[in-house]
Order: sequence, then C-alpha cells, then structure tokens
Amino acid sequence: MLSTSVQQPSSKLLQVHLSSIHLDRLVSIPPAFDCEVCVIVPVRDEAELLEPCLTALLHQVDLQNKRLDPRRYEVIVFANNCRDHSAAIARQFGRQHPEFRLHVVERHLAPADDYIGRVRQLLTDESHRRLMSLRRQRGIIASTDGDTQVAPNWIAANQHEIDQGADVVGGRIISDRLSLSQLTPTVRLSYWRSVYYHHLKVKLESYLDADPMNCWPRHHHNYGASLAVTTEMYAKAGGMPNVRTPEDVEFCKALLRVDAQFRHSPRVRVVTSARQEGRTEVGFANQLAQWTAMGEQAHLVESLGALETRFRTRRHLRMLWQHALNGYPIQLEEIKDAAYTLGISGYWLQNELKRAWTFGVLFERIEQQQEQEGIWGSRWALVELESAIDSLRRRTYWLYKNQLEMSLEHPKYEHYEQQASN
Repeated sequence: MLSTSVQQPSSKLLQVHLSSIHLDRLVSIPPAFDCEVCVIVPVRDEAELLEPCLTALLHQVDLQNKRLDPRRYEVIVFANNCRDHSAAIARQFGRQHPEFRLHVVERHLAPADDYIGRVRQLLTDESHRRLMSLRRQRGIIASTDGDTQVAPNWIAANQHEIDQGADVVGGRIISDRLSLSQLTPTVRLSYWRSVYYHHLKVKLESYLDADPMNCWPRHHHNYGASLAVTTEMYAKAGGMPNVRTPEDVEFCKALLRVDAQFRHSPRVRVVTSARQEGRTEVGFANQLAQWTAMGEQAHLVESLGALETRFRTRRHLRMLWQHALNGYPIQLEEIKDAAYTLGISGYWLQNELKRAWTFGVLFERIEQQQEQEGIWGSRWALVELESAIDSLRRRTYWLYKNQLEMSLEHPKYEHYEQQASN
C-alpha cells in the first residue's frame, strides 16, 4: 500500500529552499521600485531565435494596446553552456535599448547542473527573491523560452488573469507556421490531431467538472514557454522542483498539491518553434521525433468513457472531501460506488479523505493508487486517436445542445449558450 503519511509543507522548509538553493545572486542590480513582473528566459544556443524573442518582450502593450510602462517588468536571460553567441546577442540588444530592463547572466554549469530543470529553478528562485525584496506577495514570475515569441499583450494578459484571482496562468502555445510546414505530412497530421483531441478533452472537462476560475473557453497548456505564477504561490508550492525534465510538469503538480487556482487563458499566447532537434531530453521536439518514428502507426489515447468517468467521479469526490474537511464523518457506504468506479479500495479511500489536507493531494494519491492496483488500467483500454476524437466530438456537441436547451427554458442560464458556442 502507499504510505499514508502526508504533511503540509513547512513554511520554514520553504524558506530554506528559497534562500539556500544557491548562495550567489544571479543579478546584482536591484529591481526597480515599480517592478511587478519578472520574466525569465532560459537560453542555450539560441543565437538564431533569441533576438525575435527579446523584441517581443520589449514591445509589450497593455490590454488597451497602449505601450506598457517598461518600469513595471524586467527580463532575466540565463545563457548556460552555450556554444554560440547567445549571451553576446542579448547584451548587445540591451545596449541598443537602454530603457529595456534586461539582465543577462552567462554561466558554464558543471555537468551535474547542466539541465533545463536546474536552470529554470535558478531563474525562478532569483525572480522570487527579487520580487519579495519589493514585498510583492502577488508579484508575477513569468516564464518563457529563447525560441519563443510572446504576444504583444502577454504580460498584461497574465496580469489581468492574476488580478481576477488566478495563482497560476498557463498560456496557449502555438507552433509557428514556417516550422510546421517543414514537418512531414504524417507528423503534421499527428500534431493537429493531438491538438484537437486535447481541445475536446478540456471542453468535456469544462462541462462535467467545471472550475469557476478555469472556465470555458480554455486550453490545457501549462508549460515553461508560457507559465506565470505569483510569488506567494511559488513559495507555498515549495518552489521549482530540482528535476531534470519535464520540470514545468512537475512544478504544476506541486502547485496542484496546494490547490493553486489555475487559469488556462486563451488570451495569453505565445508562438514557439516546431523544431525537431530540441534542447532538452523531454519536450515538444521530443514528441515530434516520436511521431516521426511512429510513422503511420496508430496513436493510442484515453477513451471518452475513461475521461468522462474520471471527471464525473472527481467532481463527486471533491464534494465529499469538502464535507470531510468541514468535520462531516464520511461513511463507507457513501464512497463505495466511487471507489469501485476508480478501481481502488473503499477503506483506503475513506482513510485518505480524512487525511488529505488539499484536494490536489487527495487526487494525486488516488491516481497513484490506481496505477498500483491496476484495476483502472485493465478496465479502460487505450483507443486509437481518431476514434477518441470522433467520440469526444459527438459527446461535447450533445452536452452543448443540452445546455443550450436549458438556457432557452431558463433565461437566467443564458450565459451557458455564449460559453458553449466559443
């Protein structure tokens, strides 16, 4: 059985992590008093794409399309172990635009630290330190990549979502058309099918387990190319995990464990390259390489039945967990159906409902227990991607029609029609 010893992270341990991960500061120049956002850009051999990346960050506008005050944000470029002139390009860019608060850090990391997870951790820890020196509890640590161009209102759109109550904002990541056009037709088709599958998947989730903070329209991206988090939530989650890759995925898991409020905002956008030779062991380039190797082989994904069962059961469990949190005794009879549906022990689930200090911790442990017991996996076999898309498309359309009829019968639900049609 899995260990049932769960403790809420100690704030003292978080302070140790954030203050002693590295003794030297990456940037010696203090942040400007008006700084609210610290943008981090990890770079490795990005001489070809770095200048467009910095240009996009330089020319930021607010949501009214007016020039964003450059004093409100700063950018830290961390060039590590580069074999090209990436750092020199960034420094030259800073000299050409003195009003742009750009800090360039160049380091040659030892082999033990030479990976993107460590680099992004150093950057996010430094950003947290700088923003907290200004007492910015809701300051924003915003991550992007050296091969990525953020939208003109990227900073303002992230700020808007956080002002609305989000703790974490995942931006929509769009692959640039030129690099997509250079992919083989088979890989390009795999890419678009994957995009459509995940679009339908989160649409189904929005119908069956709606999150008021993360309502439709939305997407599923929460990756390093566009990921913003408040300083407060960064510390609460324990900072960026020191893992090799994918560090952004592991960081989001840590944020879910503390029930951070996510917003997968369609108004926050970036464009990134679809190159097939990546800078990390795991990432989009790696996925493209896998699709290339698979050729015409069928791609297997979760079925509609598995997804719908998970979303509906998760919603029910969230209600039970909230009751348990408020001191309501959860009886075995109340959870036996949910436990059977999830393929786990009812006694185990009853105990976990009492012990989990956040719903994020509870559901992560449920998924781990499902994998260990193996019942869920044997019950829900993976299906071919094309079949899953067809089933999801039909199901989400039916749910849309159902909500549309509800809105027509009950005028106070008119907002459903507008949300579902987007």
